[in-house]
Amino acid sequence: MLRIFSVLYWAFIVLTCPVFFLGALLVFVVTLPFDRRRVALHLYSSAWASFYVYVNPLWRLRVHGRDTLPWRGAAVLVANHASLIDILVLFALFRPFKWVSKQEIFRVPVIGWNMRLNDYVPLVRGSGASVREMMAHCDRLLAAGSPVMIFPEGTRTTDGELRAFKDGAFDLAVRHGVPLIPIAVHGTRRALPRNGVILRDRIDVRVDVLPPLHPSAFPDRDALREAARLAIAEALQPSSSRA
Repeated sequence: MLRIFSVLYWAFIVLTCPVFFLGALLVFVVTLPFDRRRVALHLYSSAWASFYVYVNPLWRLRVHGRDTLPWRGAAVLVANHASLIDILVLFALFRPFKWVSKQEIFRVPVIGWNMRLNDYVPLVRGSGASVREMMAHCDRLLAAGSPVMIFPEGTRTTDGELRAFKDGAFDLAVRHGVPLIPIAVHGTRRALPRNGVILRDRIDVRVDVLPPLHPSAFPDRDALREAARLAIAEALQPSSSRA
């Protein structure tokens, strides 16, 4: 039964994405003259992505601490990464930010086109040149007042354990002197495993936005990175569950 539902669900996404993209094009054209940061387009994209979470009867999503995130002003957001649907549920934060995502997603028809419209940031894993381009792109976004969202593990976890964090997000926060906001995402790995597309049984998914970390409170980038990883790791512990 879950196999049939999964096929129907993914088919629904494939069939409806072009319709949503037409709406994205309209928002882009109408708002570009006065919305250089493309906030309206990102919020439209957030509604588009969140729609697929909320219409799925197998998933229940709760978001805690959304008010911690800024509506205006630069920040660096970092979240753990366990599943493909992390992207859908983090869009449900409904706050303006720019994704850093692997280059392959930008090549996907419709989805990738919308990512380029939004001025999200592509990254080729393992390419030093791409990392430098990504950092320069993020520099421009932060200087313009746009928060950036990064998965500091670099890729999805293979075993459910939190991986080591890479330095990029923390370099950005330190150099720009902006808040670093850790985010813990619970339950997505159980909802959709890394190497499968068959949805699991009913799952509670939760996003916890944790208190911001200010680079000035830490002696260096490495200390900031480890503090963020510790905050997310502690939030992911079963004992940290919220009602």
